[in-house]
Amino acid sequence: MNAIRQLAKRFMRSDDGPTTVEYAVMLALIVMVCMTAIGGIGTTVSGIFTALNSGLPSGSAS
Repeated sequence: MNAIRQLAKRFMRSDDGPTTVEYAVMLALIVMVCMTAIGGIGTTVSGIFTALNSGLPSGSAS
C-alpha cells in the first residue's frame, strides 16, 4: 500500500499529472459535443427520411 501512495505522490508532483487531467477533461468535452451534434443530425436526417417516405406512393410496383 505504501508503494501505491508513493507512486501517487510522484504522479501528482510531476508535470504529467495535471497535463493528463487537462487532456482527459478536454477529451470528455469533445466527446460530449460530438454526441450532441450527432444526435441533432440524426434527428434531422430522421425527419427528412420520414418526409420522403410519406411522399412516396404506397403499394407495389407492377
